[in-house]
Formats: sequence, structure tokens, C-alpha cells
Amino acid sequence: MKTPKRIEPLIEEGLVDEVLRPLMSGKEAAVYVVRCGDELRCAKVYKEASKRSFRQAIEYQEGRKVRNSRDARAMAKGSKYGRREREEAWQNAEVAALFRLANAGVRVPKPYDFLDGVLLMEMIDDGEGNAAPRLNDVELHPDDAREFHAFMIREIVKMLCAGLVHGDLSEFNVLLGPEGPVIIDLPQAVDAAGNNHAFRLLERDVCNMAEYFGQFAPELRYTRYAKEMWALYEAGELTPDSVLTGQFAEPEDAADIESVMREIKAALADQERREAAQRTEDESV
Repeated sequence: MKTPKRIEPLIEEGLVDEVLRPLMSGKEAAVYVVRCGDELRCAKVYKEASKRSFRQAIEYQEGRKVRNSRDARAMAKGSKYGRREREEAWQNAEVAALFRLANAGVRVPKPYDFLDGVLLMEMIDDGEGNAAPRLNDVELHPDDAREFHAFMIREIVKMLCAGLVHGDLSEFNVLLGPEGPVIIDLPQAVDAAGNNHAFRLLERDVCNMAEYFGQFAPELRYTRYAKEMWALYEAGELTPDSVLTGQFAEPEDAADIESVMREIKAALADQERREAAQRTEDESV
């Protein structure tokens, strides 16, 4: 096929020998199957911001490092330079996350190079040379669902131990290769320690996995792994080998926010009634 213009620099640099076929086109990038020597790999070509439908939510960007204060101001103002810098930072976040997680032993596509907005990485196949399916495209036996769910929980734990939360984990960004699930699509990964939304995003990731695998093994929907692993993480006790139960008992002294708010509102209402009664009494004197 004709070589996409964005991949030409990789061919000129000798990183890619040939573009074989398009693999998929999503909301943030187009992916091609390329030949690198005797290996098949994927080239992920990030779309320009004006051509993407995925919005870079503030909750994902919190805690990310910016090179200098000038770049930070430009990003905040939304200038042309700032938009370009924000786009570059967004792409670099996935590249950095992939290298970080691969080094931590998390099952993600192995990254090779990143040049001019194109990420060259491992191609995950189905064992027969075809692209591996996404989880949402397969039907699972209950035992396989339980096995894969347990595997994903371990991978999420390893990610958290590496200091990252995927932030958008679902059956649509997990591939099913011959050796099990592979996590993909990480531009929105957040810093677990530096992002105030980290736990909420972690809990959503874990719940998405429970809901998906729970279609085939319903008991998985009632597990509470997110709070369990987060409590260990905050205590500095979470390790990749931590044994989790899927259960979590709230501390006995944990505040019931709704009850507290009801009590506050009731107290304020009582105070207003007392003040109204006192005004009525004063007026009648």
C-alpha cells in the first residue's frame, strides 16, 4: 500500500521497511501494520488535535510535568504554541507510560521508537498472524472470565505499584492474545500520587473490568478490589505480589458523609426555627 506521509520519516530513518496495511482507526490515532526486518510491528499515527474527537480532560492532565513555566502559561492560554505543546505532551504521556509499564512487567505492547508523532510498537496477534481481538469482541467461558479477571487485577496492581493508573480501562482497550489479555491505549494514564482524581479513575477501571467479566461470571460484579488495593497503596504496603481478597471493610470510624450532612441541615433548620421563634417573641413584647 502507499506509505502514509506521517510514516515516511520512520522509513527514511530505517526504523520501518514497509507499510503493509491499515489495522484500525480510532478517535485519537490510526494504526498500521508495518514490517521491520523480519518482524511485524504496529505504527500508531496520532491524529492532529483538530481531527480528533477525544477531549483531553483536565482530570487526566493534573499532576503531569511541564517543561517550563512558559509552556505551562501557553497551554493555559490555549495559544497556537500552547496547543502544540499540549498535543506533544499528550502523545509523550503514552510513550512514557508504555516504557514505564513494560519495564515494570505489565503486559502492554512493547514500545520501540517514537518519531514525529508516530509510535512504533509490538503488534499483538492472535497466534496465527492476525491482529488480536479486543475483549468486547469475544465470548468467554465463565472459568476463562474468572482467570482473565484475576490476571487483569494483578496487572492493575502492577501498574499502581509503578505509580500509574490507566484511567480509561475497559473491554475496548484490552486485546486478547495467545498468552492472555494485553492492555493498550494509555495517553490518559495518570500519576497515582500526583493526581487528585487517581482513586476515582482507578475505581472506575476496576469496576469496568468487573462489569465486563461479570457478564460471564456474575459473582465478579460484587468484588471490591479497588478500595482494597488503594488502601494498601496509601499505606505503602502494596506490592506486585500482594494477595488481594476482593473484599474491603470500611473502617468503623469512617465518616458517613450523607448522615453528617443530614445532621448539619437538621441543626441549621432547628437554629432557624429558634431564631424565628425568638423574633416573634421579641415582636410581641
